[in-house]
Amino acid sequence: MSNLNHKKIVVVTFYKFIALNDCENLQNQLADCMRLNNIYGTILLAEEGINSTISGSYESINILLNFLRADERFADLKHKQAYFDKQVFQRQKVKIKKEVISLGCPVNPTEEVGQYLNSNEWNNLINDPEVLIIDTRNDYEVQMGSFERAINPEINKFRDLPEFTEKCLKKLNPKKIAIYCTGGIRCEKYSSYLLKEGFNEVYHLNGGILKYLEEIPATQSKWQDECFVFDERISVNHQTYN
Repeated sequence: MSNLNHKKIVVVTFYKFIALNDCENLQNQLADCMRLNNIYGTILLAEEGINSTISGSYESINILLNFLRADERFADLKHKQAYFDKQVFQRQKVKIKKEVISLGCPVNPTEEVGQYLNSNEWNNLINDPEVLIIDTRNDYEVQMGSFERAINPEINKFRDLPEFTEKCLKKLNPKKIAIYCTGGIRCEKYSSYLLKEGFNEVYHLNGGILKYLEEIPATQSKWQDECFVFDERISVNHQTYN
């Protein structure tokens, strides 16, 4: 993990879809790691994987990431990071849930997902007029900012996307679909659902908007306005990362 400023709080998000059969043991270990190293935020565990947003000092966050990556299941765990002047969370939580992100219908991203695109590949793809770009976030988040030409499904929660798919997307029957979300987890799971529903060419932004803002200079960006985040920062933009 790169260190831009030891004096600032590091805000890190990560997730991975992978079969976990030891959630309780992992919960205890991660809770201890957070407590001993003054790491705040939430880590979600489920049989389908892990999802987290946490904050702490550079050294503390590194300890937790190194602990996870020492487990071969998380050896390739990727994360997004930003910096803030103070702790953005006040509580330390490690929860076990049925799903790390709930779509409301059976789908298994560990078996099949859409094609990952890095930030530069994403820029190239969404220039294609044949590509239908879909924002998988809720309506409030979309109103704060979005990609050029993106469709707002006008949903209240992620679980509403299957209904949007049935009522709207299947009627449009696009040849190519490009989907995105804040950190990548929602669009990755939704891509699995779309493939299951018979859409063949499905792409999703690897690492989501946060990774895009981290990697793409503002002068080359197709992102417009702000990206809502679930902490005290409320929103981030290109200036947060550059």
